[in-house]
Amino acid sequence: MQGRIIGQVKRVNGPVLQVKGITDAAMMELVHVGEGQIVGEIVKLSGTTATVQVYEDATGIAPGDNVYGSGMSLSCTLAPGLIGNIYDGIQRPLEDLRRLSGDFIGKGISASAVDEKRRWHFVPVCRPGDSLKAGMVLGTVQETSRVEHRIMVPSALSGEWVVTDISQEGDYRVHDRIATIEQNGKSRDLDMVQYHPIRAPRPIRERLNLDVPLVTGLRVIDSLFPLAKGGTVAIPGGFGTGKTMTQHSIAQWCDADIIVYIGCGERGNEMTDVLREFPHLVDPRTGKSLMERTILIANTSNMPVSAREASIYTGITMAEYYRDMGYNVAIMADSTSRWAEALRELSGRMEEMPAEEGFPAYLATRIAQFYERAGHVRTLSGEEGSVSIIGAVSPPGGDFSEPVTQHTRRFVRCFWGLDRSLASARHYPAISWLDSYSEYADELKGWWDDQSQGKWSANRARIMDLLQKETRLQQIVKLVGADALPDSQNFILEVCTLFKNAFLQQNAFDEIDRYCSPAKQIAMMDLILQYYDAGSEAISKGVPMVKIRRLSVVQDIARMRFNVSNDHVEDIDRLSVRLTRSITQLGGLYED
Repeated sequence: MQGRIIGQVKRVNGPVLQVKGITDAAMMELVHVGEGQIVGEIVKLSGTTATVQVYEDATGIAPGDNVYGSGMSLSCTLAPGLIGNIYDGIQRPLEDLRRLSGDFIGKGISASAVDEKRRWHFVPVCRPGDSLKAGMVLGTVQETSRVEHRIMVPSALSGEWVVTDISQEGDYRVHDRIATIEQNGKSRDLDMVQYHPIRAPRPIRERLNLDVPLVTGLRVIDSLFPLAKGGTVAIPGGFGTGKTMTQHSIAQWCDADIIVYIGCGERGNEMTDVLREFPHLVDPRTGKSLMERTILIANTSNMPVSAREASIYTGITMAEYYRDMGYNVAIMADSTSRWAEALRELSGRMEEMPAEEGFPAYLATRIAQFYERAGHVRTLSGEEGSVSIIGAVSPPGGDFSEPVTQHTRRFVRCFWGLDRSLASARHYPAISWLDSYSEYADELKGWWDDQSQGKWSANRARIMDLLQKETRLQQIVKLVGADALPDSQNFILEVCTLFKNAFLQQNAFDEIDRYCSPAKQIAMMDLILQYYDAGSEAISKGVPMVKIRRLSVVQDIARMRFNVSNDHVEDIDRLSVRLTRSITQLGGLYED
């Protein structure tokens, strides 16, 4: 539907338009261009001239075409029916667009973000006379078997409102009136739909401490470089190092309630794999499709570049909406480098002064604004919820010194650096234990120590120390060979090799190894350190290291990730008893 005419196109430069004759427009206002009603947004105003970036192919737009204003910002539609859907960068459902225009998206094509004809079973939780504020719950809808959708008072409303009427339990469409509220004699009808500007964070009551981990089931992450619920992490790595596969594994196995996967500027065939695989992935907690807690945003590299820039904000706005219901949401942004490249292209077309490597001077500000929308919060309704951001970075040539990676490191507190040499050696996840770090480890110490009777933080520190020692010893080995080292130092190399192969490496295709529970991780790390302690003591008494390495129990320790299931962690305790007995017997043979 056409709005008011606010100006005419003066100049076309790809997705960036100069509009003249501006009479009544606002910054960041949503506009439609030409008779094809191509969606755009005002990004710059100067007198009677405006700069508009359009989110579709600009072919066919000509000087003199009318520009129609909408009076609102580019916003996200928030309502039941988002979960399980696949959207483009400006929240158009791709399946509906395919039915309307075929395999290629036609210009000016639009479709509602949610099914407006579907009826949802609404259950009211308030009564006439109740006082409500923004963010408080009116009623609930069972969106999927796992997700209860809470219909909230729109966050834009201020002050206290009194419920004058509430619909009875029953089936309603999203635009049907479900409640009437009143404030100072003014009444307002509410339905199940909210609209929120994608570039504005949704309001919260307060931020909370990040003291609960987002358990991923990947040992190298959970045990060495943990991420908190509400935290931020970057996964940088060159082509083929496993960024996307790591995110897929986290999406399937992490203990978040909702997953928002944003494919931002990725190759079409890679996004095709995601769209084909995700609906068939089984949620390990329910046995049903993973799509029952997942929203996908697909914006491939051949789609309009400005929509790529918007896709990040679309995804995080939907994530904040479910956070406000009290859910823990995890966002997979793949990749923020493509988003930064979109910023660079749009900035160049607007003739802005370039900064380092051609990126706009405000690159760091935009990255900060994105990651700052993560957090563990108390919502307006008093619930606790979180948004965790896991952003992949694709530095050209794997160069971590390039601007996007460097700026991202400033604003995230966790860094999982992918190592090409590990990926080439088929060591997955290829997360480098030398380049990675997590600033959440101290805050999560209490949670992990509760699970491990106080052992986790001490064991983690010891393992990290051994890995550092191993790195220094490897440099000596390269110069003089392993035979020049005493057994006590060679044993450090032996234990670290065992730790890397039996603990840090994980097989995503193995039924047992693809997910590792916290209890199993704690037991495995404890056993490997027990092997180091017992072996070191035996070596100090004269036992040759080669004798220790050949013990059958050591081979069983190396295979425990495949042989011990999460439900039978006690099997690791049996290995511990065998290890103690075997090394004690071996030590007895060498006593004076």
